[in-house]
Amino acid sequence: MIWESYRRGFDAFLRLEKSLSQNSVSAYRRDIEKLTAYLEESNLALQPAEITLNHLQDFLKWLNRSSLNARSQMRIISGIRAFYKYMLLENLMNDDPTQLLDMPRTGRKLPEFLSVNEIERLLAAIDLSKPEGERNKAMIETLYGCGLRVSELVNLKISCIYFNEGFMRITGKGDKERLVPFSGKALKQINLYLHEIRSHITIKKGNEDFLFLNRRGSKLSREMIFMIIKDLAMIAGINKTIGPHTLRHSFATHLVEGGADLRAVQEMLGHASITTTEIYTHLDRSYLRENILNHHPLYKKV
Repeated sequence: MIWESYRRGFDAFLRLEKSLSQNSVSAYRRDIEKLTAYLEESNLALQPAEITLNHLQDFLKWLNRSSLNARSQMRIISGIRAFYKYMLLENLMNDDPTQLLDMPRTGRKLPEFLSVNEIERLLAAIDLSKPEGERNKAMIETLYGCGLRVSELVNLKISCIYFNEGFMRITGKGDKERLVPFSGKALKQINLYLHEIRSHITIKKGNEDFLFLNRRGSKLSREMIFMIIKDLAMIAGINKTIGPHTLRHSFATHLVEGGADLRAVQEMLGHASITTTEIYTHLDRSYLRENILNHHPLYKKV
């Protein structure tokens, strides 16, 4: 019960002070619930201020015995660290037990992405004879052409699209806004969807400004976007586990492969740190292979 009162305060802090989405707040809450689950299983009736480094190290061992991988364990520890930073900020305790806690070791995982050919196959798999086909094509063109997150796509508003200037105003994580340019293909497809399909939908009150709607006139859910992309990948014969974020990774990868400035890619993706964007410099396999074949002495033709 004591933990619950602290959790409610932490939730409010994340929503009001950090401007995090409900999905992010829920994720942090689940991290804290993992720690309280460990305490209950270990018969430790401890308040947050009574947790020590030793307790947290034992908690890490407990996580390690579960089916969670190192990356998931890191996410949980990050959430608990954020919780204790909040506790210090609110003067609810004097020391941070997470300060000396070592994070689980994990390799850097390269994100899955699609080739240009696979993107074309995904688009070709869309059935344009159905009204939702034009909408789905506009969504794929926007995800891939602008590098949006799925949450940014479902919340994209018509009033935030500057058709004449060729930019979209996107509200990303932490309510941070950025301007993202969009291609002529995306613009053409969005206009087609707007005037030929969306204009014939009876729109539910409160959804008038959202760009992408379902047949009932409400904005699409994140889950629906995942299902649409998964189904298209199956039809296209793409044997990869993909979702909306795969198109975002593909957007960034193809930009870097084409020689785009990393800072510009960071700005378009809305990354807070350049180190997050730098992972895409490791993905240009064809360019790397070509350079090895052309310049390494063991690969040179004799």
